[in-house]
Amino acid sequence: MIILTITLIILLILRVPIGFCLMLSSFAYILWAGDISFDIMTQRLEAGAENFTLLAVPFFIMAGKLMNAGGITDRIFNFARAIVGHIPGGLGHANVLASIFFSGMSGAAVADAGGLGSIEIEAMRKDGYEAGFSGAITAASSTIGPIIPPSIPMIVYGVFAETSVAALFAAGVIPGLLMGLALMIMVYIYSIRFNYPKHARAKVKQLYDTFVAAIPPLITPLILVGGILGGVFTPTEAGAVAALYALFLGVVVYRTLNLKRIGEVFLDSSFTTASVMLIVIAASLFGWVITLERIPVIAGSFILSLTQNTIIILLITNLFLFFVGCFLEPVAAMIILIPVFLPICQQLGINTVHFGIIMVLNLMIGLLTPPVGLVLYIIADIADTPFEQVVRATLPFLIPLIAVLFLLTYWPYIVLILPRILNLV
Repeated sequence: MIILTITLIILLILRVPIGFCLMLSSFAYILWAGDISFDIMTQRLEAGAENFTLLAVPFFIMAGKLMNAGGITDRIFNFARAIVGHIPGGLGHANVLASIFFSGMSGAAVADAGGLGSIEIEAMRKDGYEAGFSGAITAASSTIGPIIPPSIPMIVYGVFAETSVAALFAAGVIPGLLMGLALMIMVYIYSIRFNYPKHARAKVKQLYDTFVAAIPPLITPLILVGGILGGVFTPTEAGAVAALYALFLGVVVYRTLNLKRIGEVFLDSSFTTASVMLIVIAASLFGWVITLERIPVIAGSFILSLTQNTIIILLITNLFLFFVGCFLEPVAAMIILIPVFLPICQQLGINTVHFGIIMVLNLMIGLLTPPVGLVLYIIADIADTPFEQVVRATLPFLIPLIAVLFLLTYWPYIVLILPRILNLV
């Protein structure tokens, strides 16, 4: 175990990509152990990818990239601006609302930050907003993407925790909306304090025109979630439906995609999928190693030896996940930590759907924290702003997100009300 930990820490310090960190540290452990066949290593790597539900991941990645390439994000942002642009800090509110809309299509925070981010930051810059504030609210609002369904992290959690993905999708709706509301309150406070601009209230015709232009992408969540909950297709098949619908919008409805651009999107999606799946299979191997070392059992026993008070254990869990999120990519962190925390949840009677939302939201907040916060790097690049400035500006926006996290942690009714209404839990 010492070899595994030391190798992992050294590779992380050297900024080796997380997938290779997990794989190489596992390889070092197997090499040091001496009595484990390398055939097992290849079998565990292969087993990490052999899950039908994981097929949804490349499809949702492709759907998000097709939406961005097809100019669909522009229409979403224009509609959001028409709705809330008249409130003080109007474009900040539009930024959050657009992320709520887009979250029902992409399922990934990175897709939101990279797609909507460039449009939102440019519009806010022209309107006189500070670069730091523009980048901060864009980064913070992108974390809503994996909470409101569909969600790539929730698919991964559902697979490895053997929990209903449909129930997780339903459970994410209200938390995602609460995150948006909390961020908009923060934007309003900032806007009053720093006198950020607002637009004239949109006329009925402008609202109508932007709404009509945005209708096709806006009904994407209804198609996907309705299809899953109605039993028309599985969450995996929903990914394929999302990709095909995004392609239909770009080619037929808006005519913004040509063969060359589609080819570029497919290639880009392939690279992204390869990166994600490398992390999945590497984390699967790493998880097998720590299970072999009985780390989940030891960790669970240690936590339960401290206290069996559910309130305190949930607090410890949140603090631990927040810490891990600062250093590990969310998918890798989930695959490694699910075997650790799931037995504790089962012993204390914590609903696995409820815990899934807690885990995903915690790790999404981790995308906003250095040193590994991927969204921060994307926003810094898009905004052409020093990374340190983006980090400083984003820190206050952690407050509303953490507040929502603790509300969801200690009031599971908010998370479970929709799954229970739909008889999914």
